Amino acid sequence: MSNFGLQVRQTVPAIDPVITDYAIGYLGHLFHATEDSVLAQQLDIPKEIQFLSQLLVSAGGESDKVNGLAAKVQEALKKQLADNMAKLAVTGDTSKRLLDVDLIHNQQRDLDSSLALLNSTSDIAHTGRNMETRVDKKKLQKAEAKIAKKVAKRANKFVQYEASKLLNEQTKEDYDSFFLKVNPIDFGAGAGKSKDIKVENFDLYVGAGKRILSDASLTLAYGRRYGLVGQNGIGKSTLLRALSRRELNIPKHITILHVEQELRGDETTALQSVLDADVWRKQLLHEQAKIDERISEIDRLKAEFEPESLEAKKLENEQNDLAERLEEVHEKLSEMESDRAEGRAASILYGLGFSEEAQQQPTNTFSGGWRMRLSLARALFCKPDLLLLDEPTNMLDVPSSTYLAHYLQTYPATVLVVSHDRAFLNEVATDIIHQHSERLDYYRGSNFDSFYNTREERLKNQKREYENQMQYRQHLQAFIDKFRYNAAKSSEAQSRIKKLEKLPVLEPPQEEKQITFKFPEPDKIQPPILQLSGVSFGYDPNKLLLSDVDLDVQLDSRIALVGANGCGKTTLLKILMGDNTPLQGSVTRNSRLRIGYFAQHHVDQMDLNLSAVSWLSTKFPGKTDEEYRRHLGSFGITGSLSLQKMESLSGGQKSRVAFASLCLNTPHILILDEPSNHLDTSGLDALSDALKNFKGGVLMVSHDVAMINSVCNEIWVSEDGTVKRFDGDIYAYKKYILAKADASGVVKRH
Repeated sequence: MSNFGLQVRQTVPAIDPVITDYAIGYLGHLFHATEDSVLAQQLDIPKEIQFLSQLLVSAGGESDKVNGLAAKVQEALKKQLADNMAKLAVTGDTSKRLLDVDLIHNQQRDLDSSLALLNSTSDIAHTGRNMETRVDKKKLQKAEAKIAKKVAKRANKFVQYEASKLLNEQTKEDYDSFFLKVNPIDFGAGAGKSKDIKVENFDLYVGAGKRILSDASLTLAYGRRYGLVGQNGIGKSTLLRALSRRELNIPKHITILHVEQELRGDETTALQSVLDADVWRKQLLHEQAKIDERISEIDRLKAEFEPESLEAKKLENEQNDLAERLEEVHEKLSEMESDRAEGRAASILYGLGFSEEAQQQPTNTFSGGWRMRLSLARALFCKPDLLLLDEPTNMLDVPSSTYLAHYLQTYPATVLVVSHDRAFLNEVATDIIHQHSERLDYYRGSNFDSFYNTREERLKNQKREYENQMQYRQHLQAFIDKFRYNAAKSSEAQSRIKKLEKLPVLEPPQEEKQITFKFPEPDKIQPPILQLSGVSFGYDPNKLLLSDVDLDVQLDSRIALVGANGCGKTTLLKILMGDNTPLQGSVTRNSRLRIGYFAQHHVDQMDLNLSAVSWLSTKFPGKTDEEYRRHLGSFGITGSLSLQKMESLSGGQKSRVAFASLCLNTPHILILDEPSNHLDTSGLDALSDALKNFKGGVLMVSHDVAMINSVCNEIWVSEDGTVKRFDGDIYAYKKYILAKADASGVVKRH
């Protein structure tokens, strides 16, 4: 090889030495590749030599001389490759021992990067020569994040830190790579170690230096289930995201999984996508197959050599190493109960609403809501040590929400769930963490109801203590003001001044801002208001979705429509509103009836580039801006919120704008499809109170058991192709669901 290096310099003496050095180094890589069985199989010698020839000619080398040298090098490479392959055929190939395919891919990636480097035309502008950057963007990104955090912390205010422009090009890691990066596979290194989590005295920032936690401590005991609660926009989802990416100091032996976004659809079946979610299992099965294949190959090769020969002993040693590794893999697969994986995955999917037929459908055939359920199923299947769930019930109907709560009650590891669903938290949570005022408060051994009552009591005590202290201060100040200049009392006044100065600075207890909703009172109309009689409907007359439905909605109705997704609830709402025409039966509406409809995906109907005031004036013209602002204020959209672009509002604030919109025509009947989604606790309380005080009728589709129990006095169930009144309240319906699931074996199997 050294001889060819000299020949390269002699052939192209006039070109840039940087190019010459690169060409010589690249030749060295090619000669080295002929000695490696794996790289040799990927080596395309003519193509590589052609690349080097073009490089040297384009840099100023003479074409004839370069082509002559290229022919010599190509011949030498082919000869060395043939010699090395012949040698491997005799001595046996030991390079496959515990072969790491990722290493091969990394080497190939490095090679491709080098080629791209020389062919690239996009340079960083600077005063010297144009050169492609070789900065490690991942390391740069980490460094920039640290700098931004320090700047924000020093300033203690919103800081816009300008990061390197190299970070503008972001690439998304695939699921497998991210999973293994966050959860490196562990063969016993974490055995016996505690899986409790304790992160002390940390600050957490979001966006341009906005601090959401200050000097906070996070403590999660293994096996406990924590409900993380707080107002919309307080930073709960940001905390979960920081945990899921190990931006906080979580021990490496603790596995983490976060249900954050919907699954990307492809041709993989729903069942297989859940099985593939356990990357450890998938990687171990793949490694097991590789080892078995290599062991079989060694058995065949050993027959070609004498038992005491050096080659046979090498193969024997390799086989022993592989057997030990295979035993480790088998132990790990047994530990994770790999043989029961498919049954467990099917059970989880069934509980979340996927029929056996749906489990075999490609994931790209499902809507966004169903793909979110798939993401949830994948997380439950993996059984991480720390399971992070962000509003999981938003995508579920009552049966699936009931199944999930029951499943999590027996979950063997730690759960941290962000939810505003009180009934769900009451069933699932063993502890509550309240995030507010840049801090985390713990309510141990509490479900949501006990947390709420304890917190209210705490606030009362804090308020009482604050008032007593303020009264004491006022008493001291009154004495000082009265006797400060009285010679007989001056010493006492000075004593009280010193007492007053030593008292700590008082801050009133911080109470979460209370909001109220108010639905306008409609004018009176005579029944029948809205009535279905013997209604049947289907997009295909031979496949009816609903049949023989009788339903009567009055001005005093409080009806909850429940049932599994896909059973016809939304179809029924469209029939009530006149969007669908029944195939049979009749729909009777009062001629003066006005309906206010809240859609589950109401954001899709909004122009987010407009402010709430502008959007309402476009949709319902004829009022002044002040009237629109006053109306929005009755739904908690106060001050500047009504004048901001709606894209900057939180999910709960957008929901409040939608409620304000549906009330501008003073409806007689409110038809609400999942109205509780995105609302925080204060928003849910406000909505429940407003619906109870509303003078018109209410029909809602909701998964929020607490809201249904608070507002509705009738439960109608959509199942088996029809809709009928359920004899009992929402909690009786939940028991009915669990009994059905238990009879089918879903609850027992998980």
